[in-house]
Formats: sequence, structure tokens, C-alpha cells
Amino acid sequence: MEIKDLFDPNVKQEIIDRINKLTPASQRLWGKMDVGQMLAHCQMPLGVAVGTHKLKGNFFIQIIGRLIKKKLFNNQPFKPNLPTDKSFRMTTTKDFEKEKKGLIQMIGDFSENTLSNEPHPFFGKMTKAEWSRGTWKHLDHHLRQFGA
Repeated sequence: MEIKDLFDPNVKQEIIDRINKLTPASQRLWGKMDVGQMLAHCQMPLGVAVGTHKLKGNFFIQIIGRLIKKKLFNNQPFKPNLPTDKSFRMTTTKDFEKEKKGLIQMIGDFSENTLSNEPHPFFGKMTKAEWSRGTWKHLDHHLRQFGA
């Protein structure tokens, strides 16, 4: 699998086109979230990247995160049913259209200029390229989860 650069306008459009293929009736291939919850969930890591969503890290998680950081950027897709940070879990009903619009807006706004200067609470210091590739890989994972 090729990991793509989410700063590239063509790659952004490709992701947005995949999001636009989803409907409120889209069914998951794995996991617990419905499509509206997934769209809300995908906004959380984008919020971390731009500094609007704060995660609580701890020493143990930071050590583990730095050890598995390589897996974030390898060319293998994320495996289904990976653990999710508690603040990223979506358990209530979400408005599909609202979440879709919000995610597309965040992807459109995502750029090298909007990234936070703070280290990632799990993975530590990340380059702009790592933020871009990791964010793309997460979005791709969840779009594949719903067949998009």
C-alpha cells in the first residue's frame, strides 16, 4: 500500500471523493462504529494534528507509542479493530450530514501551516510529513472500514 501525502490537493480531493461515496446506510466491514460515528471519530486525530483536540498522555503510553511509531508510517494498512483512545470513541448517535461536512471541512483546512507545534502525546515529535502520512493512513483505514 502506498501511503499518501494529505497536503497534496489531489490526495485531499481523492479522500473527499471517497467520503462523498458514503451514505447514512453505509455498513461497516469491521468494528463497532456506524458511519456517522466513524465520520465524527476521524475528526479527532485531525484535531490533535492542528491542536484543537488535546490528548492526555502518560509515561507508559509515550514509551509504547514511540516503540510502535514505525508501524504508523510503514506501507502496511492498519489492521481492523486496533485499540482506540477513550476520547476518540464514539458511542452516541451522530448526525451523518453534519459529521460528513465537518470532516470534509477539516480535511480541506489541513495544511502544513495549520499543524500544531506540540509533540504528539503518544508518538512524540513528528515531522510535517509524518503528520500528513499518518493522518492519511488513518482516514484510509476508516474509509476502507466502510468500503469507500
